[in-house]
Amino acid sequence: MVRYEVGVVHRRWHLWKRVYDLYLGNTQFAMVENPGFWNWTFTLKDIDGQVLAQIDRDWRGFGFEIFTDAGQYVIRFGRVDASANNGDVEELEVARPLTLSERAVAVALAVSLDNDYFSRHGGWGIPFVAVGE
Repeated sequence: MVRYEVGVVHRRWHLWKRVYDLYLGNTQFAMVENPGFWNWTFTLKDIDGQVLAQIDRDWRGFGFEIFTDAGQYVIRFGRVDASANNGDVEELEVARPLTLSERAVAVALAVSLDNDYFSRHGGWGIPFVAVGE
């Protein structure tokens, strides 16, 4: 079996923030620094601090959140020109579109976030997630 690593998500320790670094090979393409424990929006930013994508954990109601372990996540990859949107949904404006490999690492981050912070069974989990084929 041939194993191919697409990218890696590393979690850095911080007392109150959630900080993740996203890599393709040895090159870091994004960072997530969530400002606080109760903030459930995770914004992927490039080295210049420009927005690349956003992961949101949607609040589904008190009873649902307390009595179940199910979470609903939205990954918004956005558009370079969000003003061209014709729909009712507000588009996320991004500095550049992510490549397919970068999007795969962003999905791995969403899985890691759920395991690290929101899953009752996952606890603090593994500090990184590797994506492979």
